[in-house]
Amino acid sequence: PRRPSGGQSACARDLEDRMTAFYEKQYDVLLATNIIESGIDVPSANTMIVHRSDMFGLAQLYQIRGRIGRSKIRAYAYLTYQGNQRLSETSMKRLEVIGQLDTLGAGFQLASHDMDIRGAGNLVGEQQSGHIKEVGVELYQQMLEEAVAAARAGVNNETINDMKAAQEWSPNINLGTSIMIPETYVQDLSVRMGLYRRIANIDESAEIESFAAEMIDRFGSLPDEVENLLQLITVKRLCKQANIASIDAGPKGVIMAFYKNEPHNPAALMQYLQAKAGTVKLRPDQKLFFPRGWSSTDQRVKGVRNILKELISL
Repeated sequence: PRRPSGGQSACARDLEDRMTAFYEKQYDVLLATNIIESGIDVPSANTMIVHRSDMFGLAQLYQIRGRIGRSKIRAYAYLTYQGNQRLSETSMKRLEVIGQLDTLGAGFQLASHDMDIRGAGNLVGEQQSGHIKEVGVELYQQMLEEAVAAARAGVNNETINDMKAAQEWSPNINLGTSIMIPETYVQDLSVRMGLYRRIANIDESAEIESFAAEMIDRFGSLPDEVENLLQLITVKRLCKQANIASIDAGPKGVIMAFYKNEPHNPAALMQYLQAKAGTVKLRPDQKLFFPRGWSSTDQRVKGVRNILKELISL
């Protein structure tokens, strides 16, 4: 016999009764939604069929598959999809990855593969989809030291946060390019993560050149994604010097916003806008728009760098 579970019509009490019955082996099959992906432990469950597995995320599939094989009984998970439907490259890669994650402690590998599939997000900005710097004990220790120092100095947290924000703000940069270290370039996961951490701490132009030379020496010619990543670090450094908080660039131009809408030299900026009339516009929201015609990523990056250097010189 089988028993359905999940869905809008099932109340909490009813769900509990159904799960208890399944746990006690009153039913052989449990038909459920992805509500079972966490918090369910049925040691006797050893077979799972996931309908339309291509509709689930990588982390979801990993969690759902983890509901079986929780005892000494060998377990099997069947991930199905519509045979007459062509899967997207991302969906196919997700299914390939989940099939490879069959060892204990595969969660870290899962996170890395997920980042490779979806991209590293806004790597050098404040709005991260995956922060590169380690956060565990080291971050806790840093926060503890800051709190103790603030208490001893008699300074409240708000003042400390304002001071830190002024020193540590990071520009949000979107150049419409893929930025990552591909698995095909650096296969070892731990090495890739170590390289990401080093990149996140690069500040000087000489460090970028040295890092690029090391990468070429160790792994061969840089792929486009890594080239873009290193160029983005240079743009980030220029943004800090020009007091630019955000950049959104595309084939038709770039929009830049000053940090807290405060240029270093407002008078010089107004003269610059007058001299560059037609090639730069000050929008009502105080952001600068530079209309351009950039047909390639390389042109876009070089164009943004040149504009930032002009703003720095004001």
